[in-house]
Amino acid sequence: MTTNNVKKVWASGKAVVNAWLAIPSGFSAEVIAQCGFDSVTVDMQHGVQDYQSMVQCFQAMNGHPVTPMVRVPWNEPGIIGKVLDGGAYGVICPMVNTRQEAENLVSYAKYPPRGTRSNGPIRSGMYGSAGAYQQTANDEIVLLPMMETKTAVGNMESILDVEGIDGVYIGPSDLGFSYGLVPKLDRDEPEILKIYEKIVKECGKRGLHPGIHCSGAEGAVRAINMGFKLVTLSNESGLMMTYAKMQVNQTRKDSGGKA
Repeated sequence: MTTNNVKKVWASGKAVVNAWLAIPSGFSAEVIAQCGFDSVTVDMQHGVQDYQSMVQCFQAMNGHPVTPMVRVPWNEPGIIGKVLDGGAYGVICPMVNTRQEAENLVSYAKYPPRGTRSNGPIRSGMYGSAGAYQQTANDEIVLLPMMETKTAVGNMESILDVEGIDGVYIGPSDLGFSYGLVPKLDRDEPEILKIYEKIVKECGKRGLHPGIHCSGAEGAVRAINMGFKLVTLSNESGLMMTYAKMQVNQTRKDSGGKA
């Protein structure tokens, strides 16, 4: 029986609603963890997060039924092992462009015999009974290589054939960028939508779960209706800014020039 909430949601046939933390603050993480998300991802690639702040975010989220995940800065064994030891139940990994790079990701994230992850689950070991973590970690952890370049799209089938990944995660900005388009989240270009369709179809054939970064509810609903199984709603700093701007603008507008 899985204890990973993300896998439970997928098993029920639903899509996972994922939060994204760019701010290195346990308090922000605690607030977001209470908002109804299925999973919360600490962004160590583009967010202002480091390993210490990741652990604080995880500690703050611990009392809430959300799956702690991380986007690591790069596909590299040191950081992947370390975030898992720190308690990550899911790893999103940027710029995985080839089958070999996807194989490497699996190898770094799984214990032997499947992989080469070193043993020392300093925090993650506390999540189960003593010694039980190592027995279940290979099955429990969600691994999502990011598909965000022309090269990765060209290698799509061979990447998706790698045993041990749970799906892929689309970075729409980088994906568009690599096709010479403006970097933005909710894409509507026909050539990109065609790629999305193919990703969803190829994942479906293999029982995998495609994820995607969205700018908010509208884009997320569109992605879910396309068949995506994990959607990220902006990030907490984006949500804060959007709502703050809205409140300020409304105050100025509705005060009839008094503010």
